[in-house]
Amino acid sequence: MTGGVRGGARGGGRGGARIGWLLVVTGALGLLSSFVITIDKIRLAENPDFVPSCSISPVLSCTDVMRSAQASVFGFPNPVIGLVTYAAVAAVGLGVLAGARYRRWFWLGLNLGTLAGAGFCMWLMTQALYEIGALCLWCALAWAATVVLFSYVTTHNVRHGVIRAPRGVVAAAWEFAWVVPVVWCGMIALLILTRFWSYWQTLP
Repeated sequence: MTGGVRGGARGGGRGGARIGWLLVVTGALGLLSSFVITIDKIRLAENPDFVPSCSISPVLSCTDVMRSAQASVFGFPNPVIGLVTYAAVAAVGLGVLAGARYRRWFWLGLNLGTLAGAGFCMWLMTQALYEIGALCLWCALAWAATVVLFSYVTTHNVRHGVIRAPRGVVAAAWEFAWVVPVVWCGMIALLILTRFWSYWQTLP
């Protein structure tokens, strides 16, 4: 599966090891979140009185999120999408670590997929905060994993010529790769903090 981009982007070298581990870790975290939510949703369907372990307060309530219409946007539980996509991401990461080399179109497709995933997660976040009025901690973990995944895949593609960019951008792409996901996740945390500020103030 070789292509016309530099070796690091195809999976070899130090850059390949970095993106490989990034894909494995974020994929595993997203898969874990999706698996737990799926199991809890099945149990909730079987027993309406079931209380998921992450339902610990009126705000941190997976139950409210799972029972919402937004939890099944496409007619089936959203975590099913995660079970497939995050597993695929982790598998790609393992392939990179094993020395697999992917064509440019594959990396562009992965970038578009992670962009779609990040957009979907951000939509779910706004729905949870401003429509449902509750937060699922496992969902939040999946959001963070997807944000990091998209950010680093994009950075990797810029650095290795998959996405054309000015030389200065390419030079700084990996050194400052952490800035975007840190700021992004920080903004999510800030939105959560401000949205439920009245509740946080009641905590001892």
